[in-house]
Amino acid sequence: MLPSSSPETGRDPWADAPPPAGGSESRTGPTVESDERRRSGPRRLRRGGSPRRADDALDVGEDEEEEPPVEVRRQLALAVGGFAALLGIGLVLGAHSSGPGHRVPFTVVVLTVQLLFVLAWTMVTRPPALVVVLGVNVVVAVAADIVAVRSTEARLGPLWYVAIGGFLVAVLGQLVRRVDRARVTDSLRTTATITLGVVALTTLIVLSRIPAGTQAITVCLTAATVAIAVARMTDAVAAWPRLAPQVPRGAAGVVGGAMVGTLVSAVFGSYLVTPFTPPRAAILGLVAAVVAVLADLAAGYAEAGRRMAGELQTGWAARHVQGPLGAVAMVAPVAYLMCRLLL
Repeated sequence: MLPSSSPETGRDPWADAPPPAGGSESRTGPTVESDERRRSGPRRLRRGGSPRRADDALDVGEDEEEEPPVEVRRQLALAVGGFAALLGIGLVLGAHSSGPGHRVPFTVVVLTVQLLFVLAWTMVTRPPALVVVLGVNVVVAVAADIVAVRSTEARLGPLWYVAIGGFLVAVLGQLVRRVDRARVTDSLRTTATITLGVVALTTLIVLSRIPAGTQAITVCLTAATVAIAVARMTDAVAAWPRLAPQVPRGAAGVVGGAMVGTLVSAVFGSYLVTPFTPPRAAILGLVAAVVAVLADLAAGYAEAGRRMAGELQTGWAARHVQGPLGAVAMVAPVAYLMCRLLL
């Protein structure tokens, strides 16, 4: 009779396998390593002891919330737009009060704007040796205005010497104290911006001495300040689409302000005398309006950068008038250049 069970019953099927190297006991089952495990390598353990999962990074990203955008303060935007309009009106009326042998009133108006520019930009940027930079640039403003009024020819050459001299004196004043000396390299751009901005405003006095200069001042400054005012007032109504979450400005205001400023300058060109025509006035107004709104916008980005860097925010009023003042300072030499090229 055949046995009821096979002779292999009860026998370990892996008993004939050779023992593993190192003398360790054999396992009861085969060790099979998948190709996926070979490719991925060993699993690393975190400090808590659990292995890191591939979707941990996604979980962290989902948990983090984005910072809310900076709120647009409507009353503040309207106030800044009104300040820009008043600034343009004052400069345009002062330019029309100027004449041969009678340039003191316009010089006083320009000097007032220069002092506001120096005070605002110095308080906001806070360069080393703040008092020295403030005092030197006040002297630079007075010296540049005197040179612009008393020079034989209406040209910008002498103003460059005043700007370079004022910048060097301001830098030397920052090198006196050791505390200020450590920051002077980082503040060279700030000091140069303040000094050049002060001298750039003096360009309006030189431009008023050119035959078509007063009309160029009227067209360019009107277009620039109208563009800033419209852009700010549009932001007060609808700052959309936002250019950056940290900057309370909208693209609609920037583009709309430049367009309205150009339109106003073209209308002025139809009433001004030769050599002005609506196309020429529109070209001058377009350039001035674009430069003005971009300069005003750049001041907003600079303020947002300082806020994100954790710098001390001082001078509430100075921070908000910095944009229009900087825009007018940039438009002044542009108006002089456009007058020389197109008129």
